[in-house]
Amino acid sequence: MDNKTLSHRDLKTLWHPCTQMKDHERLPLIPIRRGQGVWLEDFDGRRLIDAISSWWVNLFGHCNPRINAAIQDQLGTLEHVIFAGFSHEAGIELGERLVAMTPAELSRVFYADNGSAAVEVALKMSFHYWQNVGQTKKTRFVNLHNSYHGETLGALSVGDVALYKDTYAPLLLDVHTVASPDCFHREPGESCQEYSQRKFADMERCLAEHHAEICAVIVEPLVQCAGYMRMYDPVYLRLLREACDRYGVHLIADEVAVGFGRTGTLFACEQAGIAPDFLCIGKGLTGGYLPLSAVLTTDTVYDAFYADYETLRAFLHSHSYTGNALACAAALATLDIFAQDDVITANRGLAQHMAAAMQDLEDNPHVAEVRQTGMILAAEMIKDKHTRTPYPWQERRGLRVFEYGLEHGALLRPLGDVVYLMPPYVISNDEIDQLARVARDGIQHATASA
Repeated sequence: MDNKTLSHRDLKTLWHPCTQMKDHERLPLIPIRRGQGVWLEDFDGRRLIDAISSWWVNLFGHCNPRINAAIQDQLGTLEHVIFAGFSHEAGIELGERLVAMTPAELSRVFYADNGSAAVEVALKMSFHYWQNVGQTKKTRFVNLHNSYHGETLGALSVGDVALYKDTYAPLLLDVHTVASPDCFHREPGESCQEYSQRKFADMERCLAEHHAEICAVIVEPLVQCAGYMRMYDPVYLRLLREACDRYGVHLIADEVAVGFGRTGTLFACEQAGIAPDFLCIGKGLTGGYLPLSAVLTTDTVYDAFYADYETLRAFLHSHSYTGNALACAAALATLDIFAQDDVITANRGLAQHMAAAMQDLEDNPHVAEVRQTGMILAAEMIKDKHTRTPYPWQERRGLRVFEYGLEHGALLRPLGDVVYLMPPYVISNDEIDQLARVARDGIQHATASA
């Protein structure tokens, strides 16, 4: 079997995500035969470093033997059982461990299938909580400009990336959108902390004026990932937590992408020293093996639903594969690796090496900035560095980097004109150097011509 044969079969039948399928008339589809560590291999024998952790999910490499063994062990006893009225050991243990490793206020775990579903759960749970406690005017949410929380309708409603959202606007909830603390827009000489703190004024005004109708504020702590990897300072989260408490509004922290070590701490909220009312996690939870997400919340929220059946206050939300045993086993193995290998400390060393390897791009006249939070590093291509004039999006400069990467052994999948590295944590310094060379050369290639 080879790439061409499988690609032909694929394109006769399948419809791929986040893809204009007509692109594949000239852009070859790449069937992958195997993965090992940070490497992927296609059916023609070409090897690629997975620089984006296969859409940010793979933490400890492809075909990790410890996660493999945990799934195989679970497969011999129970693959899945309905999670309404039934339970299993892997689901119970995972819930216990998630509660133990997150802020003390977060004491209840509700499982879902994926990040978008986790956001849907948090939105519904917050809204329903206020209904149950008699504050029925609270029906709206607040989000940040340029935010992204998934592509189901509720999650899409509280996002703000036009590319994903605009087409479906008539179907979506009406939300309050406030200015992002994204430090890309700070003034010359202004620190990221100063800028993020200054931009909080917009959130403060919104909450002061509308808190009586607001259920919750939802944010991606520290990094707006699908929003072109824009980053902000933890001071914003501290101010937001205080304001939500003052105005009686929930705080939803969407850590689906940034949780589990991506930002330099196990969870990004740790860097602000705060606890949200709802913590959404997913992606890396199973090490990139199986779909599983979770929402952690407080006993205060849980108790508002705990009542006699006749009150109809129960949270009637479900997924067929809620608490899937195989996924829970993969998640437990992933948490074991964190516990046994001091991953966070190792990641800090890898992050420093990534920064050094990409430092030369700071002087590139077509790179607006190189920004980094932990194991997420992004370089933003730009037409004119001094005026901050972007390239026309129709030129698809990022696609040029993607194609260059494939030709030189790296899976880079830029977000627009933002080239980013978000590799598995098992990457070596030598592999980082190789990846950085390809990324630097790819940017040079993409910006060399008009």
